[in-house]
Amino acid sequence: MTCAFKVVIPARYDSSRLPGKPLLMIAGKPMVLHVCDRAKEAGAEKIIVATDDFRILEVVNDYGFEAVMTRTTHKSGTERLAEVAEIFQWHEEDIIVNLQGDEPLIPAEYISLAAQSLAMQSTAGVATLAAEIIESEEIFNPNAVKVVLDKFNYALYFSRAAIPWDREAFKQKQVDLVKSDTYFRHIGMYAYRVSFLQRYVQWDASALERIEMLEQLRILWEGEKLLVAKVAKAPEAGVDTPEDLLRVERSLA
Repeated sequence: MTCAFKVVIPARYDSSRLPGKPLLMIAGKPMVLHVCDRAKEAGAEKIIVATDDFRILEVVNDYGFEAVMTRTTHKSGTERLAEVAEIFQWHEEDIIVNLQGDEPLIPAEYISLAAQSLAMQSTAGVATLAAEIIESEEIFNPNAVKVVLDKFNYALYFSRAAIPWDREAFKQKQVDLVKSDTYFRHIGMYAYRVSFLQRYVQWDASALERIEMLEQLRILWEGEKLLVAKVAKAPEAGVDTPEDLLRVERSLA
């Protein structure tokens, strides 16, 4: 059984390293349009690009997808999603997947999995993804966000640190012994119910969020459940640098 879901793609024009990033050409097409294609392949019933720049709006609309102008004051993509839900007056139980506009290589099946996982339970108002870590170096990489799960696959904590800490193995410097089904890397894609987004935008940033620089910790701080669906492997990284652009170009070509 599948559920209906929407995809919102936040796409800001400004980027310190790659100005105009959503419109950078990859394999003959602006990057944001590749992301729209992934959402379409996933079976989204509605795809909205939420932008703060008319150039992005025009390109998306000309290609046949839908874009909407949103406020320039948002501090996160999640806040931009909440505005889109308000603009279109979506129902509280509607499911929205937040798909980053700089990830043209995200597998379509991951998008639908996030939505379907959220739909199949009622405890959490938000779902995300994680992949098992199999390389020990990744456990200690602060750029790889780790997540610890309970037995029902709800998140207990997210951190840039090595969690859980294997006291005996790490004490003996046996860092090459990665225990199966223990260490998971978070994949930053989320599915939300509209009712959750309405609550989220009322919350202030938590101390934990500011320390780790991880927005999802605000959810746990507020006592909310966050469901984590497991996937076979982390997707290829998105576009943050000119080197990333070349890598993605090769993959899509």
